[in-house]
Amino acid sequence: MKLATLKDGSRDGRLVVVSRDLKHCVPAEGIAPTLQAALDRWAETAPRLQALSETLNAGEVDGVIGFDPVATMAPLPRAYQWADGSAYVNHVELVRKARGAEMPQNFWHDPLMYQGVSDRFIGPMDPVECADEAFGIDFEAEVAVVTDDVPMGTAPEQAGGYIRLVMLVNDVSLRNLIPGELAKGFGFFQSKPASSFSPVAVTPDELGDAWDGGKVNLPLKVWLNDDLFGAPEAGEDMTFDFRRLVAHAARTRHLGAGTIVGSGTVSNLDRSRGSCCIAERRMLETIDAGKPSTPFMSFGDRVRIEMTDREEVSIFGAIDQKIVKWG
Repeated sequence: MKLATLKDGSRDGRLVVVSRDLKHCVPAEGIAPTLQAALDRWAETAPRLQALSETLNAGEVDGVIGFDPVATMAPLPRAYQWADGSAYVNHVELVRKARGAEMPQNFWHDPLMYQGVSDRFIGPMDPVECADEAFGIDFEAEVAVVTDDVPMGTAPEQAGGYIRLVMLVNDVSLRNLIPGELAKGFGFFQSKPASSFSPVAVTPDELGDAWDGGKVNLPLKVWLNDDLFGAPEAGEDMTFDFRRLVAHAARTRHLGAGTIVGSGTVSNLDRSRGSCCIAERRMLETIDAGKPSTPFMSFGDRVRIEMTDREEVSIFGAIDQKIVKWG
């Protein structure tokens, strides 16, 4: 099934079930008012939401309305936890190579992860606000999963059983603020503002054989100002799949229902497929030419992130956002 959250003037919006073709939706009235409420009682709500999804797709339910991504918030407009990994280690290696740094070998065996801002996410069609272009505004196209309650110490072999939903992410980064923050030895904060998510979150079964229990084996497409920027395969070169990432996040803590775990920037060793962030392209330019030539984003620039199935049908809807000046 496919789930979305419509704007209704509240912080958490209104949960709707969306048709497979993303054309129609129906409120989940009487089941759960919000997606977080559904996740809190997933064993009870999931079968009822699935039944509603089936009747919606069969055209056998009343109260159907047109589905407009502009009217959506992030599927989870706010979350108790947003933990973003860096599963594509070739991307990390490239970052370090561009600045002449060696990569520790344990990066290939122990995932990187940071805890991001989660009290307010950006809607998929809402603008990305930034105070200054000099901050180095960048997009990062990723895949993310939403979990049920996950017990502390859960092993990777069991972690996949707690994944409830899959969605897309634009993990906004302010690249020129990152070096100074990391130099303090205490991680990201100002350089990682609010992220945005796809209009729709889907249960893994909606992905068919593209979902193998821990990866989505489809290309993730990114356009910058209407030009295709990259379309790397999300299932390739993913050193740590979502089972590993969820288990890593739960190593020393329990994860609450509604925890979001991100893949990090999707990246392939096959560079002909392009990139999912500007920073990676700048790194490749630096390695090849000694300096980068692609600028970071300016006010008025747009980014579009979307994943389609093998028949080119959109799965999650698109993240489509303009960069605007705040203040």
